[in-house]
Parts: sequence; structure tokens; C-alpha cells
Amino acid sequence: MAHPRMFDDDDEALTWVRAVCLAYPEASERISHGRPNFFVRRSFCYFGGSERIDGSWVAHDHAVLVKPDPNDAPAYREDPRCFIPAYLGPKGWIGVELDAVDPDEAAELIDASYRATAPARLVRSLDEG
Repeated sequence: MAHPRMFDDDDEALTWVRAVCLAYPEASERISHGRPNFFVRRSFCYFGGSERIDGSWVAHDHAVLVKPDPNDAPAYREDPRCFIPAYLGPKGWIGVELDAVDPDEAAELIDASYRATAPARLVRSLDEG
């Protein structure tokens, strides 16, 4: 059974996330579990997600799910602006509501996630260019 679509293409936050993510070398977009997912070979950002609190699912429709730099991950896990997303949290991912951070910080989180998941040659191309 397919997941229902859980976003609106006209959402301004999604338009911003899409522009940031698709500016990375070889980045593409697909729908995964009803939400926009940005990837190269592996995923580096989801728009929207959820977490489980006291047995109930809590949606975060205007959040990004990213894999932070491993050195920064412990601090983000303690940051009250962040949440541990369902399914991805045990793999080191975090979620952050876009209205809780400024655009520069959100872009830095996406950048760190791209660098943590993209092939080394693409990360080198970022550093060289």
C-alpha cells in the first residue's frame, strides 16, 4: 500500500528546501513514504517527518530530517529545537522544525548531511569549487 502524499508542492518552506537541496551536485528528488526526499545515491534530506511520543505519532510537516556531522550530532540531540525522527533517529538522523532555526543554520544542516552521505568525489567538488 502506497503512503499518502503528506505535503503541498506550493508550500514556501518546501520551495526553499528544494532549492537548497537540488543545488548540490547530482542531487535529485523523489517521494519516499509520502514526503519529499533529496538524495544522490543515498538520502541526505527529507522534508517533513514524524516522531513517536508516548505511543502517539507526532507530525512535523515543516521540518527537515538530516544526518548531522558525527561530531555535532550529540549537541543536536540535546538541542530542544531538534527531535529524533521515527525510523531514521537510530541511524543518527535528527529533525528540526524550519521555523525554529534561521535559514543559514538550516542550510548548514543540509550541507552537513549532504557531506555525510554523498560520494567523496562530490564532496571534493564542493570543496574545490
